[in-house]
Amino acid sequence: MNEREVARELLRELLAQHNNNATGNGGPPPQVPPPPVAAVHRPSSWQQAEGVTIASDADLERFVRALADRMEDPAERAAIRDGRRRFTLGGAAAPAPSAAAGTVRVERGAVTERTVADAARKGARLVVGPRAVLTPLAREKARAAGVEIERER
Repeated sequence: MNEREVARELLRELLAQHNNNATGNGGPPPQVPPPPVAAVHRPSSWQQAEGVTIASDADLERFVRALADRMEDPAERAAIRDGRRRFTLGGAAAPAPSAAAGTVRVERGAVTERTVADAARKGARLVVGPRAVLTPLAREKARAAGVEIERER
């Protein structure tokens, strides 16, 4: 028997002893199902996020006033501060690219996701010149943000 086989045999014996001690009956250790991913990342005290639509200054003013009213209640204030009361931006669609919004033109070099994010923020379409390279991440970002990409030949 060489050293490797001796080490394997020793490990088998130690693992068998460990399993016998852990279960108390010599059988396999009890299997505990893993918790759902959401439960691992989100405490059970969290509530569903509240959608907030802010499409104008008036909407923002309304939200801030409602939030100030909620902060008067100590329990609500604690929930907001602790992150148990969450808010998500919802209902506000990104502006559609229009002719008035213009274009973002890249003549050469790499078109990165930062370039796409700038175009999305401006509501512009992206024009990629023949000497420019569109990265795969930028292509995905453009698809997700709804930025139109035009390639020049």
